[in-house]
Amino acid sequence: MLLHLLPLSCPAPPFHLRRTGGSPRVRAGDRARTRGLRGTDVEPETAPRRRRSRDGDDPQAAGSGGDTGALLASVRRLLLSEAPAAAEGDSEEEQGQFPKRWAIVFLCFSAFLLCNMDRVNMSIAILPMSAEFGWNPQTVGLIQSSFFWGYLLTQIAGGIWADTVGGKTVLGFGVVWWSIATALTPVAAHLGLPFLLVVRAFMGIGEGVAMPAMNNILSKWVPVSERSRSLSLVYSGMYLGSVTGLAFSPLLIHKFGWPSVFFSFGSLGLVWFTTWATKAYSSPLEDPGISAAEKKLIASQSTAGEPVKTIPWRLILSKPPVWALIVSHFCHNWGTFILLTWMPTYYNQVLKFNLMESGLICVLPWFTMAVSANVGGWIADTLVSRGVSVTTVRKIMQSIGFLGPAFFLTQLSHVNSPAMAVLCMACSQGTDAFSQSGLYSNHQDIGPRYAGVLLGLSNTAGVLAGVFGTAATGYILQHGSWDNVFELSVVLYLVGTLVWNIFSTGEKILD
Repeated sequence: MLLHLLPLSCPAPPFHLRRTGGSPRVRAGDRARTRGLRGTDVEPETAPRRRRSRDGDDPQAAGSGGDTGALLASVRRLLLSEAPAAAEGDSEEEQGQFPKRWAIVFLCFSAFLLCNMDRVNMSIAILPMSAEFGWNPQTVGLIQSSFFWGYLLTQIAGGIWADTVGGKTVLGFGVVWWSIATALTPVAAHLGLPFLLVVRAFMGIGEGVAMPAMNNILSKWVPVSERSRSLSLVYSGMYLGSVTGLAFSPLLIHKFGWPSVFFSFGSLGLVWFTTWATKAYSSPLEDPGISAAEKKLIASQSTAGEPVKTIPWRLILSKPPVWALIVSHFCHNWGTFILLTWMPTYYNQVLKFNLMESGLICVLPWFTMAVSANVGGWIADTLVSRGVSVTTVRKIMQSIGFLGPAFFLTQLSHVNSPAMAVLCMACSQGTDAFSQSGLYSNHQDIGPRYAGVLLGLSNTAGVLAGVFGTAATGYILQHGSWDNVFELSVVLYLVGTLVWNIFSTGEKILD
């Protein structure tokens, strides 16, 4: 490989020793080694020819002397001893192979796509289900929030489980569990409201372990320099899952009835699991198919350390940046989950879109989130690579993720057309997605060994926001207006901005 880097005008290195007054000769062993390096025969230099360089200088004349001989001897040692090592150390990209770490990232991305497909289908199906079963807004809020009962239970437990046994097992379990619960939803709905609430809570149990497990896996597989963009890609799977679910649910309901949404979406998780079980590993150390070069690259930038055996709860809970994560996650998720579960109803009741239009219009904000999350991830990694501190980058990105949605939600009460309302919603969601390079990347910054536990802690607060926020929205709508719903979200966004900028850090605080 290195021979191709030498200038064309450079004379072939002398793989022999000259005798005083004698003719230059090539040893047979040197000839064989040279063939191996260049892939061609080497002619004996019994009649040395002079080749002109591009500028017309005589290379042999310029190359005479002890300095040039020493240089050529060094080149010879480099070619003979170091070239094979360099070939072995070529990266996956140089050999044209797809890096295994990005295969893991893509599998996590697809799991999160299924996660939100199965979660948002209820926000569309709830409209015909309410008409069929006679549910009022308060009952709808109860059904929507029941998912979070199970989701809440498994956040911390999922983090501990993933940090101790590995993320592969935990994420695989979660996908299979929530897929089965999704498929059983129509059966439970016809049996009665209590059965439906239990099945939705069971579905939450499966999805609750997904984020901690994914965070554990990526903390081991992804180098620090690629952290923001990999997490943004995975979380954009959630947004594209919302896009897919909201786009296809109305079509399936229109053609086959609302139960078809749950049956078809639930079956996809089992298909995903067959690939995950055979291709994924919890860490590069367990993967027999990863190249030595890629494993070395990951290890050189890894901060995950040894697997966790005990969780230092007192130490973790004594750190202000941990509490900044917890509080900020609560404030962030209050607005996010309201938009996730109630927007089709908002479009239907306030903007007067029908079922089909509500589902399709809901696609735009989530598609915007998918795009802006990846843009934010590339911006964040670029800033870090150019020397901006991780702390500064996390604060900038999360401030956008808080203040952007707050601003656009305040504009909803002043717009007079459905198009402007949809645009405000899309901009609100788009700026919200910058949080993936803010608080959602921060768990691996401050405690990479405990990334699953930290995400479990903060996402527990986020789930509480989903439970209370989703149910409270139903109560507010029965006694107030949508303006009151958005005003409360804006207040929490502002509180989160203050807490995050005062107490958060991008430095490692837990070993």
